[in-house]
Amino acid sequence: MSAALLGCYDSFKKQALKENAVIPVLFLNTLFSSFIFLPFILLSGSTQLLDNSIFHVAAGGWEMHKYIVLKSVIVLSSWLLGYFGMKHLPLTIVGPINATRPVMVLVGALLVFGERLNIWQWIGVLLAVISFLMLSKSGKKEGIDFKHDHWIWMIVGAAALGAVSGLYDKYLMAPVESGGVGLDRMMVQSWYNLYQCVMMLAMLLLLWWPKHHETTPFHWHWSIIGVSLFLSAADFLYFYSLSLPAAMISIVSMIRRGSVIVSFLFGAAFFHEKNLKAKAVDLALVLLGMIFLYIGSE
Repeated sequence: MSAALLGCYDSFKKQALKENAVIPVLFLNTLFSSFIFLPFILLSGSTQLLDNSIFHVAAGGWEMHKYIVLKSVIVLSSWLLGYFGMKHLPLTIVGPINATRPVMVLVGALLVFGERLNIWQWIGVLLAVISFLMLSKSGKKEGIDFKHDHWIWMIVGAAALGAVSGLYDKYLMAPVESGGVGLDRMMVQSWYNLYQCVMMLAMLLLLWWPKHHETTPFHWHWSIIGVSLFLSAADFLYFYSLSLPAAMISIVSMIRRGSVIVSFLFGAAFFHEKNLKAKAVDLALVLLGMIFLYIGSE
């Protein structure tokens, strides 16, 4: 469910960014997401209405909030790179690149947590690398040079930071006895949206507003609200699954990247993007790689 909603989020984001200023769109996304979760924070802190429910937000001091602030910085950095890249690239290029995140998560688990890959996982990694190389050839047909196009590098950077965020999520929600921080999932999601909103407001006022007459103008589109709604719902289900005791970040991250199927279909049907047959082969290789990662992780 999270993957399907995330695919809709990517598609609405592409629409919201069409000939639009990135920073105010991202600010509004964080603002609307904050509005969604603020009632849960207030009700949890002042009443017993949400006690023992999946919407209850736990309380905590700076000892816990410092981890959430770092989470906000990582995610916001990824979003900034991803939003700028997506604005200037076809959705059918962005989606498959983002789908390589599970590979980055596995490599991160290998380097950070000392995990070792088995033969199935290595095949999955290899297929993802091959698909990326093939995707670069597909991009060249549309005038996109993967080596020298800075929008491509922004999407790659966003994907890498997204993988870091995924590993960090597992660390935040893993029990203390398992080496994690043991944070409440609703506390993480609710507060990191608020912290991001404050950070984006500062960027809006200090960086974008003084020069907004010289850059791409901002215009309102209803898809901006859709971005916040789909992302909030997708992240809620993602954090819920990750908070379960037996959850493995490699599996969760992999299934979540199935969102590329939804965004790819949107790119084909609604944005009428080009060279779809070649990109579909690249996408199939990514998905096949994810299946091998799943088999190896079992």
